[in-house]
Amino acid sequence: MTSPISFSELQAAIRGRQPPLVIDVRKQPTFKAATDMIAGALRRDPETVTSWAKELPSASTVVAYCVHGHDVSQGVASALNGYGIKAHYLEGGIEEGWKAKQGDLDRKPADATSRWVTRERPKIDRIACP
Repeated sequence: MTSPISFSELQAAIRGRQPPLVIDVRKQPTFKAATDMIAGALRRDPETVTSWAKELPSASTVVAYCVHGHDVSQGVASALNGYGIKAHYLEGGIEEGWKAKQGDLDRKPADATSRWVTRERPKIDRIACP
């Protein structure tokens, strides 16, 4: 069974020795329309979790989030657990679980389908190497 992670637990984990991979799994139309995402998060399509799950380091911990922390992120976390990757979903998603609690956000260019370093976003927060 997939377990949730609260805002405060995720904040502590991010600041810890081995921060989790935070993955934005909002559905494509919702992600494209959004103007921000959790600071340091990666973007992955929830519909193709079976293909990108194999690219993740098996020793890592993952926190998936969607809009409200329901079916999408729970389904992704469950699938990742099935691949042997320790995964949780963010309780309340980006809206109630992160933004409502003033969590750090990165602005993303409007209508972006991925997260690239651009003139609008020249800052690189961190680089993860497997």
